[in-house]
Parts: sequence; structure tokens; C-alpha cells
Amino acid sequence: MHTPTRDKQTTGPRILAVILARAGSKGLPGKHTRMLLGKPVIAYTIEAALASRTIDEIILTSDDPQVIEIAMGYGIRTTSRPVELASDSATVDAAARHACDQMLAKHQFQPDLIAILYGNIPIRPSGLIDLAVSHLLEKGGDSVQSYSPVGKMHPDWMVRLNDDRVVLNCDKPIYRRQDLRPMFIPNGAVIVVTRESLYRPPTGPEDFHAFLGRDRRGVVHPRSDCIVDIDEAKDLHLAEAVLRSLQEETADETRLKKTSVR
Repeated sequence: MHTPTRDKQTTGPRILAVILARAGSKGLPGKHTRMLLGKPVIAYTIEAALASRTIDEIILTSDDPQVIEIAMGYGIRTTSRPVELASDSATVDAAARHACDQMLAKHQFQPDLIAILYGNIPIRPSGLIDLAVSHLLEKGGDSVQSYSPVGKMHPDWMVRLNDDRVVLNCDKPIYRRQDLRPMFIPNGAVIVVTRESLYRPPTGPEDFHAFLGRDRRGVVHPRSDCIVDIDEAKDLHLAEAVLRSLQEETADETRLKKTSVR
């Protein structure tokens, strides 16, 4: 079973990582068990959670027996997700709450903070999970999400087409990249929420993000450009290319260090 490796007082906030790995996927069936450079996709998220210094416990929730088996091989806790929480219409927060309920009922562990990790995101910058957790602990708020800067597909360069007539999406045309407003998009790599926020009831049927709370914060990792969300076959190929590039960077850095020592 996962042994905490964090360097903090045991009386501090208890932090649980919930890894979500639903079996169903229309874009890429079995995406969590697809092989990526010799390992199943889900293995990368498990390893990222295990490498975190701030996580106390880890639980993976899935309706896929093969995913459960892989997780058990890593020695982390698992829970079988009920059918009603594994459909296309099931919400992220409902699945996370079920995992938290299982941790309390079966393992007497009730977290103060919950780090939600999607199993189909195999590449997370080193330290991103700890960055999000630490930010929530230090700055306060109800939740922290990881974000990436918007690249070339910036909303200020987008238009609407009224039949074939172009309608600008901003007040005036923008021609220089430097004039674009800084904007960010959630990349799904990590969401950290307080227990109170996760269990907060929605104000109505359309309040899908009630679990994020009223005070929502965000963090941007310097290497957020490497994050890949696997939903289609092409995403798997992209993730492989990014991983190979990162491996080459690491190899180059190692060679430079050896050269400088000489």
C-alpha cells in the first residue's frame, strides 16, 4: 500500500488523490489500458500520484477490471465504480465523492483536500500536483485547477460566421500576437478541492461545477505545454511524440552535466 513520502507534520491537512479511469470512451475505447512507450496510459497517472510529496493516500476508481488490476500492481487502493457513476452522463464530482466515501467506510480515512487526477492524461510536469496542493493550502479558496496559456487558437483571433459574413469575436481586430490578452484554459492535469466544496450541493440542475466552490484559483506550470489529454487515437500518437521529446531533453541535460563536470 502507498506509503506517504511528504515532508510535513502528520497533524496537517489530510490529502487524498482520486484517480478517475472510466472504462467507456467513444473516441478511443480502452484508452486507459492502451500502451504508451511500454506502459499502459493509466500507469503514468499512478506514478505521478506516487511521486507527489503532498499526497497522503491514493485511490483509483474504475469500472474496468484491467485498470483495477494495473493499479493493484502498484499497491494503491482501488474501488469498483458503480454502473450509474460510469455512464457518459455521470459527473466527475459524483465519482470523486464515491471514492471518498469508500476511503472513509473501508479505510477510516477522511481527507481535507482531494486531488482529482484524470487517468487519460499521462504527461504531467514534475511537481504540478504538489504545486496545486501547496497553492490551495497557502492561498486558501475552495479549489485550484491547473491551466495552460492559450496558444495560437486565441479567442481574440476567432470569428463567428453569420452565414458567410465574418463577425469578430472581440471589439477590434488584433494583428500582433503581442497585443493578445493573456488567457488560459484548464488542461485537466489536476484539480484540488476542499472536502466541503466537493460535497457542496449544486444550486440547480445546470450548476455542474458547484463542487469547485465559489472561490476558485488557478496555477500555471512553466512546462504546461507538455500536457496531453488522450481522447482520440491521434492524441495517443501526440503523447508518444511529447514523451520522446522529453526523454531527449533529459538525455541532453545529462550529457551537459557530465561534460561540465569534466
